[in-house]
Amino acid sequence: MKSKIKIIKARKMGFCFGVKAAIESCNKYIENIKNNEKIYILGMLVHNEYIVKEMENKGFITLNEEDILEDKIELNEKSVVIIRAHGTTKQIYENLARKNVIIEDGTCIFVKKIREKMIEEEEKENEIIFLGDKDHPEVKGIISFAKKVIIAKDFEELKALKIDPQKSYSLLCQTTLNKKKIKEMKTFLEKEHFNVIIYDRVCGATSERQEAVREIAEKVDLMLIVGGQKSSNTQKLYDISIQINPNTKFISDETELVSEWFHGVKKLGITAGASTPDIIIKKIENRIEEEF
Repeated sequence: MKSKIKIIKARKMGFCFGVKAAIESCNKYIENIKNNEKIYILGMLVHNEYIVKEMENKGFITLNEEDILEDKIELNEKSVVIIRAHGTTKQIYENLARKNVIIEDGTCIFVKKIREKMIEEEEKENEIIFLGDKDHPEVKGIISFAKKVIIAKDFEELKALKIDPQKSYSLLCQTTLNKKKIKEMKTFLEKEHFNVIIYDRVCGATSERQEAVREIAEKVDLMLIVGGQKSSNTQKLYDISIQINPNTKFISDETELVSEWFHGVKKLGITAGASTPDIIIKKIENRIEEEF
């Protein structure tokens, strides 16, 4: 039975440049795996469980930082370790360098640029303020390269910081933050703290996906946000959407769809985080087409 629900997909959704590059970094080593070589990925390559499982099915071995720091895995100069898209800490890079392993760095270019800018600003003797989730792998990796950093997770914490008017500060932020909220913070800082230089490095893909979800959330009866539960950029899409459309659901795949959600729904909006593969969206569309 053909569904009567009209599906409207966001004009920008799914894989971003950084995710594609990280996956390509892995695929270069498929032949090595076929030759029975062990190829390691540091942590979740991207924050999507489907992609992680797919890589493990291909033969890649997932490592975590503790495995490396505590020498639980025997690594040598022939070992290949692929750094995930979110990057990792300075200590991990140094540890891997001491072991002379082959490092395939899949760190997103935008993450690298923030890290480089932070190091540059600290060399100018500016105090570093970093806006983001201190427990997120991207943030943990970036700030590990600083000698000293002040962390604020949101606008409220930023406003509460004691900023010395006699010092110079540089503000950097996590790549997946809400672009609209960053603009609000800029306005506040420019008015209250002239000695804070703001470097807005939210990636273009993040901004485009945030604008795209705003465009359709108010036009539909139900909005589906699709992505990994650990994905920061997907969570931001959900946060934006639910403010516009209270009937917004965050799901990982088609198995999480609930029939009751679709009662009376004529228009359905769908968007996906930057690490969500197209195949998951297709499976969601197919199930809606068949059942709802």
